[in-house]
Amino acid sequence: MPEVTIRYFAAARSAAGESTATAQAGSVKELVDVVSAERPELARVLGICSFLLDGERVDLDAHLPEGAVVDALPPFAGG
Repeated sequence: MPEVTIRYFAAARSAAGESTATAQAGSVKELVDVVSAERPELARVLGICSFLLDGERVDLDAHLPEGAVVDALPPFAGG
């Protein structure tokens, strides 16, 4: 399985307690499952996030190549 990086932003960063993490995962869903295992607040926030791979929005089933960087973007409030 490829080693990939997830970057957390806003509420996801707060829930994770860190700005990045690395894990072995073949899809965005696997990555979310791995980094949020036994971290219910992070799992909750990631459940409402959008995910970007190379700046493009992807679904949870998107394949992750070795060295991929995934951005986890929760909904933002503002105007």
